Amino acid sequence: MEKINVKALAVGLGVLWGVLMLFAGWVSIFGWATKFVEVMASIYIGFKPTFLGGVIGAIWGFIDGAISGAIIALVYNAIARKKEEKKR
Repeated sequence: MEKINVKALAVGLGVLWGVLMLFAGWVSIFGWATKFVEVMASIYIGFKPTFLGGVIGAIWGFIDGAISGAIIALVYNAIARKKEEKKR
């Protein structure tokens, strides 16, 4: 099994989740995804259905996604390493 690049997965998931939060914050201005924004606003301080709220949500989303991506990659690499050691 090959290792996953921790930085690449962290940045990739961070950008993906950040863009999703930005999009959700902005479309909720028009009445879409309002429940999602309400739930996420209870987690991300400052995230609201406004232009600035969407930007704040994107920043929180990037941080959250990057941390999650790094954790996923580290756990995967640890499991892959143990599997490789078992094969030998």
